[in-house]
Amino acid sequence: MLNKTATRIAATLIGVAPLVGTAQAESLIVGNFGIPIPMMKDVASDAYSEAMGFDIEWRKFASGDVKLAALGSSPFAIAASQGVPIELFSIGAVIGEAESRIARDGSGIETLEDLKGKRVAVPVGSTAHFSLVGALAHAGIAEKELTILSMPPDQIAAAWEQSAIDAAFIWEPVQSQILQSGTRILGANETAEWGYPTFDGWVVNAEWAEENPEALAAFVKLSDEANLAYLADPAAWTPDSAPVLAIAEATGADPEQVPVILSGFTFLPAADQAGEAWLGGPMAPAIKATSEFLKEAGRIDMVADDYSQFITLKPLEDATAQ
Repeated sequence: MLNKTATRIAATLIGVAPLVGTAQAESLIVGNFGIPIPMMKDVASDAYSEAMGFDIEWRKFASGDVKLAALGSSPFAIAASQGVPIELFSIGAVIGEAESRIARDGSGIETLEDLKGKRVAVPVGSTAHFSLVGALAHAGIAEKELTILSMPPDQIAAAWEQSAIDAAFIWEPVQSQILQSGTRILGANETAEWGYPTFDGWVVNAEWAEENPEALAAFVKLSDEANLAYLADPAAWTPDSAPVLAIAEATGADPEQVPVILSGFTFLPAADQAGEAWLGGPMAPAIKATSEFLKEAGRIDMVADDYSQFITLKPLEDATAQ
């Protein structure tokens, strides 16, 4: 989600050491946000290691020799624009109210126009930042008319407690925390309708993907099974249900909050992701549009002519063919 994450991805997803066959499974670092989504129910177990044939180490906001990682749509656009050899191969979740602008009680903020002269915190370069800037553009508010403070989620929570900020555009679990003394004014689902859609995707080092197609397809298949299980009966994913408890264990989230957090996302079946509505269709132009927006906002220096080289359908197609 973060701009710093994109930088880390750029630094860690470039080189691929050759794999040497041994009796012991090769290690694989997978970067993730630690956000409660259906596939996280299998992270605390060995399910992914067994399916992919690797000894997987899950790292939150990963650094190190990362070959596969979660990345928000805005940071992905930044990394791709910088020419990082990565490929988007799956959409983890389409962001809705899971990322929202929350106004602190007593701040006097009830509408977008009320942000003028206020202190608004957001992780700059993140999908939430993209949504915030898009909302301001939609409302005709210049960024200079308010104070945008770049903060990671934990600092936003601390600043909120100290009444040092008036509002924040942030994701879970901090969102639920600050909502205890705040009000949701705007969700990313609304900014998407205004032409600023966001999602959390899965990206992979391009060379590693070419060398390990079966492992990547297994990752997609297992994640898809979790999404389909949730989509089949969201109401069954209660705080005391097995999948929610497993997600809470893997992410550190409060089980009571997990069902609410899940409802703030849209989860797409793998078969739909490969179709013309998503990766198989307008995704490359959408990433270019995001990049053009980020360039205009001064977040990147250049925009690529074509982003299709940074998208691959093979893992989705392989997974759904099994």
